[in-house]
Amino acid sequence: MKIPYELTIGLTYTRAGRRGRRKDRFMSFISGMSVTSIALGVAALIIVLSVMNGFQKEVRDRMLGVIAHIEVASVTGTMSDWQSVAAKVTENPEVLAAAPYVQGQGLLNSGTVVRGALIKGIDPKTEPGVSDIADHLEGVPSLDVLKPGEFGILLGRDLAHALRVRPGDRVAMMVPQGNVTPAGLVPRMKQFTVRGYLSSGHYEYDSSMAIVNMKDAAALFRTGGPQGLRVRVADMDRAPIIARTLVNELPYGTYATDWSRQNRTWFAAVQVEKRMMGIILFLIVLVGAFGLVSALVMTVKEKQADIAILRTLGASEGAIMRIFVIQGTIVGLIGVAVGVGVGLLVAENVGAIVSSIEQLFNVEFLPKSIYFISDMPSDPRMSDVIPIAVFSFLLSLAATLYPSWRAARTQPAEALRYE
Repeated sequence: MKIPYELTIGLTYTRAGRRGRRKDRFMSFISGMSVTSIALGVAALIIVLSVMNGFQKEVRDRMLGVIAHIEVASVTGTMSDWQSVAAKVTENPEVLAAAPYVQGQGLLNSGTVVRGALIKGIDPKTEPGVSDIADHLEGVPSLDVLKPGEFGILLGRDLAHALRVRPGDRVAMMVPQGNVTPAGLVPRMKQFTVRGYLSSGHYEYDSSMAIVNMKDAAALFRTGGPQGLRVRVADMDRAPIIARTLVNELPYGTYATDWSRQNRTWFAAVQVEKRMMGIILFLIVLVGAFGLVSALVMTVKEKQADIAILRTLGASEGAIMRIFVIQGTIVGLIGVAVGVGVGLLVAENVGAIVSSIEQLFNVEFLPKSIYFISDMPSDPRMSDVIPIAVFSFLLSLAATLYPSWRAARTQPAEALRYE
């Protein structure tokens, strides 16, 4: 098969400098710097976005270890016939389990310390099917310690530290609903015994959540029964779709909210941060593309005589343009390929790399007391890698157009005048 001479010359210009003149070696060095710039930009984009994906996944998983994928509730505030609703919900093939709950706000008091808390009343028997709370307990073997009528309570670890209580101590819980007495409205108060801690690794929940038996919570808040259902689905990413499906199938006056809507602000902020970080880091690739433009312009200037000779031998402007487009395309392709390879290699091993750096320099990038994450998380996704590679290559390809056009416009007589 006959190879087009444009491809042969383009490859020759790309490899020039290995055994050539000093000027050719310099041009090869410039091309190498262009490859390095593009590769560094692509690798940096992949690594940073992978780490951000890892942090988002880590926080999301810890959140979903405590909260449910979907919550089904009644507009009246009480779901008296929750068993039939649960049966209807679990008929959906994508639903794994459903459990009743009672939820409200309260104040916890221990000595002189008062803290606000989110009070969650759960059913110890059905709760393990919809959340991983039982896997994050400290000081107790299971949720069975929350027996109805005994008014036991599990406190978030940071909340317990703030209240200065340990298992076996008692805390007073006050709820907004009060009792009307001759002296006026008096808030309802009940003594609870601390059974253990909840340590989910998510500060928002560990510092503000208290878990009690559902019947104790219903008696304290006077709801008359569960307020709704906590639902777990097979695919958490489909929770919004499943929630909308359940609303259409459930009785009138019942609504459903998924985990993404309950934490909409946080997830929106993370997406904006990820998008802006991607734009900023993409500028590195743009710098590499400008370096490629400079390298090709210098190559065109250096090869003026070669271009003129090719033109006098019958090469068309399009052929000259294709020579330098091929050269720039090869440089861009190599840069993108090296960047993707290095980026994925580092992203897959970023945890081990960070650990080695911490041990070598005796530093700690992620203090457990602040981040609750001991290892650097990483989650490289093809949905990020493929667009990065494609856009970087297209940008490199676009960078070749102007120098190639300038080369094609070279006039043989002018180029050979001083040769």
